Amino acid sequence: MDISLLLHARILIIDDQLQNVRLIEDLLRQHGYHQLRGISSPQQALEQFVDFQPDLVLLDLHMPDLDGFEVLDQIQSRIPSGIYLPVVMLTADITRDAKRRALAAGARDFVTKPIDIVELLLRIRSQLEIRFLHLELARHNEQLQALVAERTQELEQSRLEMLQRLARAVEYRDDETGEHTRRVGDLSARIAAALGVPADEVELIRLAAPLHDAGKIGIPDIILRKPGALTAEEYDLIKLHTTIGADLLADGHSKVIQFAEQIARSHHERWDGSGYPLGLAGEQIPLVGRIVAVADVFDALIHARPYKAAWPIDRALEQIHSDSGRLFDPAVVAAFFEVVQYRQATAAVAA
Repeated sequence: MDISLLLHARILIIDDQLQNVRLIEDLLRQHGYHQLRGISSPQQALEQFVDFQPDLVLLDLHMPDLDGFEVLDQIQSRIPSGIYLPVVMLTADITRDAKRRALAAGARDFVTKPIDIVELLLRIRSQLEIRFLHLELARHNEQLQALVAERTQELEQSRLEMLQRLARAVEYRDDETGEHTRRVGDLSARIAAALGVPADEVELIRLAAPLHDAGKIGIPDIILRKPGALTAEEYDLIKLHTTIGADLLADGHSKVIQFAEQIARSHHERWDGSGYPLGLAGEQIPLVGRIVAVADVFDALIHARPYKAAWPIDRALEQIHSDSGRLFDPAVVAAFFEVVQYRQATAAVAA
């Protein structure tokens, strides 16, 4: 290791005998160490430790009023977990029990008095080398963790983008603008926020809701784009898009995909149990499914599809209100109207 790095280390010297402090400072300066701080009052040790932020502490064991063990306990309380900051104990005589106690408290090494300068320098250098190797390893680990986090985020973004593009590709089959999925995601997130859903889950819903109809990829165009009414058999096929989508999104490791799977499977369940695929009722239906159910139906009503013209917004709002407590969760409908009224009021002010 580069000796110049070691010589720039900050060394704190704590000894109740001022002449010992000055002696050690002089010896260390003679050998190139220049960032030194010495104190002879153990009562000031913790304050000086926090202020100086040393790389190594030389600590006398036997001191009046506050001995080395007590000072060591104070210092250790300020050293973050996993950080190697060596404390070298200075003592004229130490019993085996005292040595074990000091090591257990966090001491890294010992130098006996009277001090042998060669021994002192060797032990300081050894401990500082370990200290700086630990710091270098910690920096390297931080860089690796940052790189892993960055790569993980990139992979998650790529996976999410692929799924969103899949959702848009599916949506183009019965919505030529492909904007339905985005609008449902935005409206679902706003409803969730109005319901008091935590902010991180609101964002997950915004990202996951556009995948609600991913299962339509498995439905033939002749049925999906049919301009007239569906037969009972055709409607049964359409209903399969919920389970197809859920199967497509199943076993995801990310929370976004897990939310998307729930939404795909449950967004056609109805509050009164008349929905599909499982005929769930009330709060048996996952909250995300209940939220997207309202957002999906409202957006579908006010936009044209191959089988219907767009409804006026007032008529669509009346329909959502009428279906509250029957098809939709009343609490979700109430939150939906909070969102709609806020957006209408904001638009009126802007105009």
